[in-house]
Amino acid sequence: MGAVTLRGTTKLVGVIGFPVEHSLSPPMHNAAFAQLGLDWAYVAYRVEPQRLAEAIRGLVALGLVGLNVTIPHKQAAAELVDELDPAARALGSVNTIHNVEGRLRGHSTDGPGFVRSVEETGATLPGKVVTLIGAGGSARAVAHALVSAGVAELTLAARRPEKAEEVAALVTEHTGRPVGVVDLASPAARETVLRSDLVIDSTSVGMHPNVEVPPVVPVDWLRPGQLVCDLTYNPRETCLLRAARAAGAEALDGTGMLVHQGAIAFEIWTGIEAPVETMRRALLAALG
Repeated sequence: MGAVTLRGTTKLVGVIGFPVEHSLSPPMHNAAFAQLGLDWAYVAYRVEPQRLAEAIRGLVALGLVGLNVTIPHKQAAAELVDELDPAARALGSVNTIHNVEGRLRGHSTDGPGFVRSVEETGATLPGKVVTLIGAGGSARAVAHALVSAGVAELTLAARRPEKAEEVAALVTEHTGRPVGVVDLASPAARETVLRSDLVIDSTSVGMHPNVEVPPVVPVDWLRPGQLVCDLTYNPRETCLLRAARAAGAEALDGTGMLVHQGAIAFEIWTGIEAPVETMRRALLAALG
């Protein structure tokens, strides 16, 4: 695939964040556009928090088709668009904006992207028992998507259980489904993790450059038959995923979620099925 050629007819999308230089979305999306022969281009925009409202207004003025939104703008962006999809409304957070004839629609594709990444392993979510470790923004999006996908039981395990209680309350409010909470430092946490079909780490433990650390849960909390997921994608083989394989569990890294959240955004903007494998190859090449 050759370089992107920009013309007066080129449709533009991009990502806003602060910082944003590290984003892997431009190579992923531009590879997809090239694969399908689309006259589109994807650019990263460094937007300081105090300029966010101007940037989002500029999206309409400049005629961009849409934007991805990354840290630290996801929650503030939800207040600046014209309408929100159900997940974005529930979470109060937006990671994708679509400019539809001057009206800005906000979407949250992180949770659905995670669900797709699990499903492509051949696993099914309805009826499953799940432990989700962490209580940050990623945990909120994934928890909402898991309950919406029909898991039988979801427990949030966190070192700050009061934060997990907030996430659980939000998900219950918008889905009507109860969500459990356990203190990750308590004896009950081990039992909770052990009996789970799916264990997900949404924390930054083991993320580059701090890779040589103990996993967020010990290896003896894991067992064969489980699917253990780490939302981290750098490195792909985290300390948790090494522990999972040592315990005989199946391991899933965070690149699938990153690819699929991007693929969903691509489909929102273009109305065309995303070339997922092309996007994955570009992402893995960018990761080196």
